[in-house]
Amino acid sequence: MRPSSGSCPAHASPARAPGAAARRCARSEGVRRGRRELLGGSDRRTPVDNLVAIAGIGLTPLRPVSPDLSFRELVLEVCRLVPGPVSVEVTAVDPEGMVRQARELASWAPNVVVKIPVTAAGLEAISTVSKEGIKVNCTLCFSVNQCLLAARAGAAYVSPFVGRLDDVGQDGMTVVRDTVEIFKKYNIPTKVLAASIRHPLHVVAAAKAGADIATVPFKVLLQMVHHPLTDIGLSRFLEDWRAAGLELELPVGR
Repeated sequence: MRPSSGSCPAHASPARAPGAAARRCARSEGVRRGRRELLGGSDRRTPVDNLVAIAGIGLTPLRPVSPDLSFRELVLEVCRLVPGPVSVEVTAVDPEGMVRQARELASWAPNVVVKIPVTAAGLEAISTVSKEGIKVNCTLCFSVNQCLLAARAGAAYVSPFVGRLDDVGQDGMTVVRDTVEIFKKYNIPTKVLAASIRHPLHVVAAAKAGADIATVPFKVLLQMVHHPLTDIGLSRFLEDWRAAGLELELPVGR
C-alpha cells in the first residue's frame, strides 16, 4: 500500500521500526484495519458510517482483527467513533471471573455495556455488577423465562436471538414479542434487544413486535438502505435532468 500524507505504511510494526513513533504508527494502522473489518472493508468514512453511529455497536472477542491492535485498543477506538452503547462480552464462565471482567471492561469507557450470557453464573454476576451501576446486556437469550430472569437480576438489556431460534424450527420473533408484552405489562425497565438478525424483514418484524433495539449486521444495514426502485428512479431523474440541459446553480461559497 502506498502511504498518503499523514498515514502509515501497512507493513509498519514495532518489530520492524522500533521506537515510540513506530509504535504509534503501527497502532494507527491497526485501528484502520480493525475499522475496515468492522465497517464493511473500507477505511474511508462514508455516510453509512453515520448509520452505524446512530445507536451503538456490539463486539464479541472471537479473534483479533489486527496483529498490531489489542482488543482493548479496538474497543476504545469503537467507543470513540460510536456515541451510543458499545456492548463488549466477557469470556469467563464462573461468576467471580465474570464480575472481575465486567468491572474491567466497564472501566474502559463510559459507553461500554458488558455482555454476560444468561447462565446461572451469569445471572449471579449480573445481580452483583448491576448494583454497582454497571450496565449489562444479557446475551444468548432463547426464551421468555431467560429474559425475565435477566431483567430480575438487573440487566439493562436482554438479547433474544431471533435467527438462531428460527434455525431450529422455532419462531424467534415470538420470544421478542412476548418479552416486550410482559415487560410493558409489569413496567419492567429492561430494554429488549432483538439479536441474531438475518435480513431486513427481521428488522421490520422486531420493530412491529415492539423491540427497543435490533442488533443489525453491517450487511443487513446496507440491505436496509438500498432498494432497486430507488436506484432506478434516481438514474431516470439524472437522465431527464441531463437531457433537459439544465444546471443547478449554487451561490458562491456554499
